[in-house]
Amino acid sequence: DTEGLLRIKEENQKHYRRAQRHQEKKEKIQRHNRKLGDLVEKKTYDLKTQYEHLANLRRTHILELTSVIFPIEEVKTSMRDPADVSSESDNAMTSSTVSKLAEARRTTYLSGRWVCDDHNGDTSISITGPWIILPNNGDYSAYYNWVEEKKTTQGPDMEHNNPAHTISAALCYATQLVNTLSLILDVNLPKKLCNRQVKTQQGNHEFCGENLSRHRFTRAVKKLNANILHLCFSQHVNLDLLHPLHTLRNLMYLVSPDTENLGR
Repeated sequence: DTEGLLRIKEENQKHYRRAQRHQEKKEKIQRHNRKLGDLVEKKTYDLKTQYEHLANLRRTHILELTSVIFPIEEVKTSMRDPADVSSESDNAMTSSTVSKLAEARRTTYLSGRWVCDDHNGDTSISITGPWIILPNNGDYSAYYNWVEEKKTTQGPDMEHNNPAHTISAALCYATQLVNTLSLILDVNLPKKLCNRQVKTQQGNHEFCGENLSRHRFTRAVKKLNANILHLCFSQHVNLDLLHPLHTLRNLMYLVSPDTENLGR
């Protein structure tokens, strides 16, 4: 029994020495982990600082781009509410008629259905200049209506102020701006739209080439609106400000200096 007790004591001493070595290893690993944690925290802070610096650079480039080359502004139109004009001409007009006229003014027939637009008739959005504007409510029917008329009318086009021309130019500039923003922000666009003045395998570039049919024009506009909304989502633009049909207005909110996360 005494010999067995001595053997057990020797084994216990071996286990104790091994436990001490394991404890030293544990403390060494803990010190290493703390060093790695401090290093990761420092690297994370440096990365966050670099992201903020990169975001500021992107924001600066975008604000320069949209102030010098592609300024987007809200253009006021000096149109009076028909309800106000009618009430001035006829004092006996009932309030129900006035409200119906005001409601009719805020309603637009768009793509086969009536839609409500509070900004209708009040403002338009311009790009690169006050003469290149888009209807605020997203109704671009003037373009394909003009294309249909051109098919039946022979002779040169002398209507330099035709709204179809300004719509085409504004959408072309908007496409070019969106493609440039995607490069600056490093955001891949969900839809491919070409704005180069060359012919591709699929045909001319959208909007600024040959006259598009209603189907091709509507399809290109939907792709452009999808790209703009995608950029707005990536920069955390307030969703309450966005509307799927308001092409330039959504773009204006995206590049606004008030957009806090622009450049992220």
